[in-house]
Amino acid sequence: MYLELFKLHELPFRLGPDPQFLYLSKQHARAKAYMESTIWFTDGFVVITGEIGAGKTTLIETFLRELQPEVVVAQINQTQLNPTAFLQTVLVQFGFTPFHMKKPEVLATLNQFLMEMHDAGRKVLLIVDEAQNLSHRVLEEVRMLSGVETAKEKALRIILAGQPELNDKLNSPELTQLAQRVRLRFHLAALSKNETAAYIEHRLEVAGSQGRRIFPDEAYAAIFRYTGGVPRLINTLCDTSMMAAFGRDSDTVSMADFENAIRELQWIEFASATSRMQLPSAAPPPTSVPQEKVPCVGRILLASGGKTVIERELKPGRLVIGRTPDNDLQIDSKFISRHHCQIVTQPDACVIEDLNSTNGIYVQSKRVRRHNLNDGDVVQVGQHEIMYLDERPPRPRPAVVPNPVNMEEESSE
Repeated sequence: MYLELFKLHELPFRLGPDPQFLYLSKQHARAKAYMESTIWFTDGFVVITGEIGAGKTTLIETFLRELQPEVVVAQINQTQLNPTAFLQTVLVQFGFTPFHMKKPEVLATLNQFLMEMHDAGRKVLLIVDEAQNLSHRVLEEVRMLSGVETAKEKALRIILAGQPELNDKLNSPELTQLAQRVRLRFHLAALSKNETAAYIEHRLEVAGSQGRRIFPDEAYAAIFRYTGGVPRLINTLCDTSMMAAFGRDSDTVSMADFENAIRELQWIEFASATSRMQLPSAAPPPTSVPQEKVPCVGRILLASGGKTVIERELKPGRLVIGRTPDNDLQIDSKFISRHHCQIVTQPDACVIEDLNSTNGIYVQSKRVRRHNLNDGDVVQVGQHEIMYLDERPPRPRPAVVPNPVNMEEESSE
């Protein structure tokens, strides 16, 4: 990789949650303080929401790293569970093997464990990531767990972290009692333009840049335009730009490298790609063409079992496909990853890309990371098929001008 060229000791823009790279913007610091309050207060129950790639998981990992040894933690990341399986998973985190227990026995074991920990002077914390996927029935079990208490305090602290849909669930009439038990809620929005620049410099410094300028000043505003201040997208774009500079053996990124990265990723400006995760103060981008008049480049047919279940027009922009409701196209299937793939549409091209999904995408039985879509292509996604239909007007073929030499040769024969 490019570490030696850029004189870095670590990759600065890896996508995995790494606490040492956490950039504490004002809102990230506040969200972390809310998490820490679950330990300070005797009735700690906090909900943290944020868009995809906002840094929730990194925040959780940082918070866990700093916890005192007397805090016992159950961390749940797999949230598509029924109530009994969820409670069993919590017990597994506490060191039990409850798989043959029925629900009453699971509850009794959990209650006894909580009381024992309290008597031993230890605090117990339950953290659920991706909590927007919890069913109403499981969330009701969470409410019941939050009610386990001693004479003076709750026996279990709780942090629920998830995408904005989690707030929608908590605000539903069926979960009013649970919502009333939540002590604090906080929504983690995107970084501002200035925070985006500070975030990039922070990660480079942690990686060993020692203050050296690797990106030109004019790149920061452009990075913000194409990422919307979403940390995960910033990482992807910066890493790709550095790879472009590495390709020409340069230890600094030029605007040409940045533009090459944009072309390679086939991105368009963030405001044009999605309405998700906009800063509250951001005004909608001006446009001279009403959205309904933007020409349709193509369409996709989503099929299952040989039957078309969804048809969707493709216009310039990005269409994210995955299992959860926050996607532009949701496929509710266990074979589909949370964010499985995306289709990037431009006036002259349409590309489907795998988003590091578990089961991948396939074209003609071959797994691919990226594929330029042609009219009639069928892409296998889990147990579904996506057929692409190109609706761009056919391009006129250039007129063929006969070669005079050949004409003379033919006439001479």
